[in-house]
Amino acid sequence: MEKIIYSLCALTAAACATLLLRRYLQTRYRLLLWSGLCFVGLTLNNVLLVADRLVFTAVDLSTWRLLAALAAIVLLLWGLIMDGSS
Repeated sequence: MEKIIYSLCALTAAACATLLLRRYLQTRYRLLLWSGLCFVGLTLNNVLLVADRLVFTAVDLSTWRLLAALAAIVLLLWGLIMDGSS
């Protein structure tokens, strides 16, 4: 059951990233760009979670997962600060 849940989380994050970035290309609204990039990082985080828990069970990928999540949140925070100061 956990295989399905982890995979669905990764697919959902990828779908959100795709939709946000497609809409950014149509409107050029910068907050959509930063949100889309954040979801790209969260997708990477979820893919690493699947790899960590299901594929490479003998290897600990938690540091890489946390770094991907941190990078995603920093991107969104950076975008919010830069767009808010304009």
